[in-house]
Amino acid sequence: MEQRADRFTALSRRIWEIAEISFEEYQSSELLASELRGAGFQIKTNIGGMPTAFIASWGSGKPVIAILGEYDALPGLRQDAIPEKRPIGMLGSGHGCGHNLLGTASAFAAITIKEHLQASALKGTIRFYGCPAEENGSGKVHLGRAGVFDDCHVALTWHPDDRNEPGVKTTLANVGGYFRFRGTAAHAARAPEKGRSALDAVMLMSHAVEMLREHVPAETRIHFFVANGGSAENVVPEFSELRLIVRHPDAPTLDGIWKRILKCAEAGALATETTLELEISGSLANVLPNDTLAALSSANMRSVGGVLYDAAETEFAQKLRALLPQEGLPDLNIAARVQPVQEGVTFWSTDVGDVSWRIPTGEIRAATFVPGVAPHTWQSTACAGMGIGQKGMLVAAKTIALTGIDLFLQPVLVDEARKSFDRRRNGRSYVSKLPPDAKPRVKFPPK
Repeated sequence: MEQRADRFTALSRRIWEIAEISFEEYQSSELLASELRGAGFQIKTNIGGMPTAFIASWGSGKPVIAILGEYDALPGLRQDAIPEKRPIGMLGSGHGCGHNLLGTASAFAAITIKEHLQASALKGTIRFYGCPAEENGSGKVHLGRAGVFDDCHVALTWHPDDRNEPGVKTTLANVGGYFRFRGTAAHAARAPEKGRSALDAVMLMSHAVEMLREHVPAETRIHFFVANGGSAENVVPEFSELRLIVRHPDAPTLDGIWKRILKCAEAGALATETTLELEISGSLANVLPNDTLAALSSANMRSVGGVLYDAAETEFAQKLRALLPQEGLPDLNIAARVQPVQEGVTFWSTDVGDVSWRIPTGEIRAATFVPGVAPHTWQSTACAGMGIGQKGMLVAAKTIALTGIDLFLQPVLVDEARKSFDRRRNGRSYVSKLPPDAKPRVKFPPK
């Protein structure tokens, strides 16, 4: 893998430059699919109604090991790979979550596992799942509903971070919606009594949600913005829209909070004599950790080692960290270490959670960002396009490759992963709040 590292770092840089957002990753997905096709994988495209989703498969029989890869970028985070804020263009998209690294490392690992299976004449199937729209589209929820994980035994994946962590942490389950209120327009001065303000409904709902913050568990996160508040000062707004997401690490608790938020919306409509329409925009499950896969990944990551910066990368990191709040800033050397396996909550959401409730899933984190840099920032975009991010990507690729090979060499580990899955799930069911008839919000390229 060291001998071929340059090829895959160049691939990750190319996807970083393209930076296509959710459901628009046409070039990025094709770059990865082409690399896997050239390595001997059979490619299926347009999976789950998503043109940028694909499955690359090699081998036959059991076990079937899935490697998950993402490649979508974020809007508004276009940034040069330098330690100062310098957007490329005007508010273009950028890989602030490092998915250019994520998809490339996963493909590199899948190809390496395939070559080992081929050379060793081992039975089994290795698959790379090209997963679009993690950022804004619940891509893996749609893949799961298409049944593509039903015959898989284990899924392996990773995520960029500012440290190397093969832990058993969960994430935040979430549900989001577009709350649309419709009222009656009127002249705001001459006939205000004839108007029924949709904006008033939004304001009352948002105020009620703010009051609710005092009465929800501490791990809860609620965020929203007004997407439409009217068109003119002297017209009573007949339409207004509020977009909201709520998160919590426990799905049943989240259900209860969501019901209370719905009451806040209904109260806004009732008080203003407007009507309410709700569209569920997305819903993600929390990650169900797997103890067996975490322990296996931990051993492999320790054998790979952490990320060591050269002089230029150290200078880059120091300049970037000088721009961050200094209170609570982690040690720069944390990137060179591997964290112990430990329980906890990572305060973000991912559609990997929805896969983890279907099949045993192992997810690791690798130090692609300068310690202290958070994802979804211009700083993380900068890191994802240069050596620091690329070195972390290789740590992840090697760790996943070793872990996948272990699963093929020792099928008992697959059985143990299933037992860990059953223990963690503990009879609980998985049901996505995304409506059964929800379709991916695909945007087709111009012809």
